[in-house]
Amino acid sequence: MILKSRRARKWTIVVACVLVVVLGGAVTLFEVSRSRTFQFFGTLVNRVETTEKVVALTFDDGPDPAGAHAILDTLRSRQVPATFFLIGRDIAAHPDLAHDIAAAGHELGNHSFSHERMIGVTPAWVADEVEATDALIRAAGYSGEILFRPPNGKKLFALPHYLASHNRTTITWDVEPDSDGTPDAATVVSTTVDQVRPGSIVLLHGMYASREQTRLAIGPIIDRLEERGYRFVTVSGLIG
Repeated sequence: MILKSRRARKWTIVVACVLVVVLGGAVTLFEVSRSRTFQFFGTLVNRVETTEKVVALTFDDGPDPAGAHAILDTLRSRQVPATFFLIGRDIAAHPDLAHDIAAAGHELGNHSFSHERMIGVTPAWVADEVEATDALIRAAGYSGEILFRPPNGKKLFALPHYLASHNRTTITWDVEPDSDGTPDAATVVSTTVDQVRPGSIVLLHGMYASREQTRLAIGPIIDRLEERGYRFVTVSGLIG
C-alpha cells in the first residue's frame, strides 16, 4: 500500500512537471509570435538605431476608397513619403488605388493576401499569401523591394522561415497610436509625437471608413514632428 502511494506521488510529480514545461513552452511561443523585436528566422526590423531625426510613417490595410485618397492628399500637401502595407484581396478589389499610391512615389509593402493570422499555417499557404500579393503589387506599377508586415504582427515558424529563405525582411514597428480601438485624432497625434524617437517606424490605420480620426491626425502628426526637426522617409529609406 505504501509502495503504491509512493508511485502515485511520483507520477503526479512527473505529470505536473510535464504540464509546467508544456505550459511554459506555450507561453514562450505565444510571446515570440507577437514580439515586435524577435523572430526565429531571418531579418526583423521594428526601428533603426540612429541619432538622425528620421521617422517612417507606415499605413496598414487597404487600399480602400474610404481613406486612400484622403491619406494621399495629406501626404502630397506636405511632400512626405510613406510606406503602405497593403492586403492582396483589397488590391484585387481596388487596383486603381494601389496604382495611385505607387504613382505618388510611395512604397508598397506586402501585408498578406487574406489578412489571416499567419500562425500554425503550412509553408504552401504562406507562399500563396505572399506571392499572390507580390504579383498584385507589381501589377500596380511598384518596382522597388517589397517588404513584408505580418497581419496583426503575428508570426512564428512557417512565415519567418519562408521570408528568410527568399531574402525578405519582416517589418514591425515601435510606435502604434491607433491599434487599441479607434482613439480620437488628438490622442493619435499626442501618442505618436510623444513616443517617436530617431529611427522610429510608426504604424497607422487610416484606410477604412471607421478610421476617420486617424486620417485627421496625419497632418498634425507630420507638422508637429517637423517642428521638432524630424524628416520623413520610407521604411526602405530608413533601413537602407
